[in-house]
Amino acid sequence: MTNPPDERGAELRELFFETSQELLQALNEETLKLEKNPGDEEIVRSIRRTVHTLKGDSAACGLRELSELAHQFEDALSLEGTAAHAALAEIAFAAADVFGAIIAAYQGRTGLPSTEALRQRISELTTAPPIPHARRKKKPAQSTPDSGKDWTPAEKQAIAEAQAAGAPLYEVVVKIDPHCTMPIAARQMIQHAISALGQVLVVRPDTKSPSASKQVEFVFASENGKEEIAVKCHIPTISGDVSINPIQTAPLQASIAGGEMIASPTIGGQHSAAPAANPVSASSPGTPAAPQPPSNETPPAPASETAPAHVAAENILRVEAGRIDNVLNLVGELIIGKSMLQQALNELAGRYPKEPLRGKFADAMAFQSRVLNDLQRSVMKIRMVPVEQLFRRFPRIVRDVARQCGREVDLELFGQETDLDKGILDIIAEPLTHLVRNAVSHGIETAEERRAKGKAPRGKIRLNAYHQGNQVLVEVSDDGRGIDVQMIRNRAIELGMVTAEEAAHFTEAETLNLIFRPGFSTAKQITEVSGRGVGMDVVQSVLQRMKATIHTETHLGRGTTFRLKLPLTLAIIKALMFWVEQRLYAIPLNAVSQIARGFESEVHQVDNYEVLQLRNQVLPLLRLGSPLAAHIDRKSQKLFVLVITVGERKYGLIVDALEGEEELVIKALDDQTFSTDLVNGASILGDGKVVLILNLPAVVEHISHARPEAVGRANYGLLLNAADRARLALGAAGGRA
Repeated sequence: MTNPPDERGAELRELFFETSQELLQALNEETLKLEKNPGDEEIVRSIRRTVHTLKGDSAACGLRELSELAHQFEDALSLEGTAAHAALAEIAFAAADVFGAIIAAYQGRTGLPSTEALRQRISELTTAPPIPHARRKKKPAQSTPDSGKDWTPAEKQAIAEAQAAGAPLYEVVVKIDPHCTMPIAARQMIQHAISALGQVLVVRPDTKSPSASKQVEFVFASENGKEEIAVKCHIPTISGDVSINPIQTAPLQASIAGGEMIASPTIGGQHSAAPAANPVSASSPGTPAAPQPPSNETPPAPASETAPAHVAAENILRVEAGRIDNVLNLVGELIIGKSMLQQALNELAGRYPKEPLRGKFADAMAFQSRVLNDLQRSVMKIRMVPVEQLFRRFPRIVRDVARQCGREVDLELFGQETDLDKGILDIIAEPLTHLVRNAVSHGIETAEERRAKGKAPRGKIRLNAYHQGNQVLVEVSDDGRGIDVQMIRNRAIELGMVTAEEAAHFTEAETLNLIFRPGFSTAKQITEVSGRGVGMDVVQSVLQRMKATIHTETHLGRGTTFRLKLPLTLAIIKALMFWVEQRLYAIPLNAVSQIARGFESEVHQVDNYEVLQLRNQVLPLLRLGSPLAAHIDRKSQKLFVLVITVGERKYGLIVDALEGEEELVIKALDDQTFSTDLVNGASILGDGKVVLILNLPAVVEHISHARPEAVGRANYGLLLNAADRARLALGAAGGRA
């Protein structure tokens, strides 16, 4: 594998690995368009530009194998008749997959995948006979490359004005050194050099053209001779051969373009058919370009319709996500420091209530708090990205799975502009992929089944994202067969997950939750897409780790919707803190709908589980502490009940006492610290106390599978040990516990 060892090369490769994913995504998107519009030459040109950019960037990074393969595919796409090749879309999809595998191998420093199958398919494009086009114009017989198009009216006007002023005109063709690793930067340097001798009127070809890395051509007005121009264009290691030809201009023709006269220039006495091209400019957004040296002279202004895009590109700064995470961690430490200062200020006020400096400290604390809140919101906004970055990968996934399963499926995307934390977006990629694949393989019927049911032969899958309060909801919906609840019960009994007696008492929501159990599957046979029962339990486990929930809504024969409720961020939360058995815990404040007081005498047993009737509502109770001793009068014992919402259901969480609300910075703890999924993380308060942040979905899941007495003892033991180990770990790290 060819990798430049120097530090600069490593930086270039890191940039390439990041931007190449955008190029591969663009390649997939353009190929999907080509599959729907076969033979569209404009789409093929767009694919060729993407492949060309991938080739140039990989070559600049020294990734020879990828560059050579992309070059071979680009050459095949440049041939006449390629656009009409029947299998072009399939070959482009295969190329995107192989390119991605090669990039992953480079990034992971593993062996490169085989490319022989793709090279053979690409060779089919080169050996296919060209397909004639009725409207194709015959190229003029001249040696100028890329001839076949006229200059734009604006370029003709500039040439005519220069000719009218009596300035000699030249066509300058400069070959770029084939060993130059930054051809785009080379074009800029050559243009800057030649601009010192006169006026550059036209630059061609466009930077996205396949030949842009090979040569650059100018129409140039200058009083200097050919020798001076040739010397100026010759830049060691940048430029190669230089060709300079005078341009002779025919008499002005009465061509109307914006009400002005336009000259028709000729090269060497012949009418030129040079292509219209934009002046040299930065690569478009999303297209990585080699670094360009600074220039003291502004290059010719791009066309007016492309100017906003370039202005926007100048305002975009690529920053590695890890750097933003470091800033967010520092903000979290500042929040902990704020809590410590507030705690010290409260102690000062209690000890010296008449101290005159207390007011100044309070004002300074209030100012610091406002600035810190603004800083936190700003950093969080930097981490927020539109879910469109995730949604855009699913058209290709749906297309591939539908072809494997013999389905006809359309994908509809909504709410792509909804912002979500980058960390959460990365985490939900795998669960969302499972849901979409299952919707195609299990949800959507075949075309024949749909016609028999009076449905359209093509099924629909809908992805939607929107904000609801301080959460983001992502929905995966289909208009397929729906989920048969009774079949789920029977299948769970058949797999031995529940008994027939237990299944008979399950509600519809509890029955649907069975599909998230490990090993559960309704598929009759194992295929590449489904049947192993390892998909939906992954969805559940990943969502539980990030304090998210999933709700299933289904209608037999009409379709199913999976609704994911996601937090806006995983780093900082508003929490309600409480005490259980002299240990401090916290839960997200948005999960608490109300707080109630009660007595043990109001707790009842229903089917061996504890419930509480609260305002005409029966709440299942969650008890984290150990059962009360026998000598304690249970009936007179007071208790706090936190009414929490998990998924679509409400529960009552029994606690001993309330501590209050506070903004907590979540500190992740590794598996060596504690090995329970009942806790999401921990936080350090201003006075050094360590508080555990409970994972409510996991707590509910844990309690629902055992009797309350056993659960109380088990949960208490798990949380007690976790609290002690977390206190030691965070205390050793921060020196405050």
